Amino acid sequence: MSNLETALKEAMSIDGAIGVALVDYSSGMALGTLGDNSELDINVAAAGNTDLVRAKMRTMELLGLLDNEIEDILITLSSQYHLIRPLTTRSSQGLFLYLALNRGRANLAMARHQLRRIETGLEI
Repeated sequence: MSNLETALKEAMSIDGAIGVALVDYSSGMALGTLGDNSELDINVAAAGNTDLVRAKMRTMELLGLLDNEIEDILITLSSQYHLIRPLTTRSSQGLFLYLALNRGRANLAMARHQLRRIETGLEI
């Protein structure tokens, strides 16, 4: 089990990582962030993506897809990937990991795998 600081550092070691945040999607507040703000303001991006997560959760409810869990949400930009991974453990419900990647340097499949591994080891 890793603490938040360790988990954020592990996420930043993923090839192409620009920034990472653990976000509470009920408030939009980042509980922790790490990254270089020259390419992306991770706090602004994390707060803005809170609306996206809320909308998707609400849509899943309306569709009656309550027996499914969102593994991740991918936003593909011309130069970046943005991965959003809602946490599923009882102690971390209402939180999501947000990872921004440089598209030219990242391996998307590997990043998804590593983010899943980080989530399973994260202790909140």
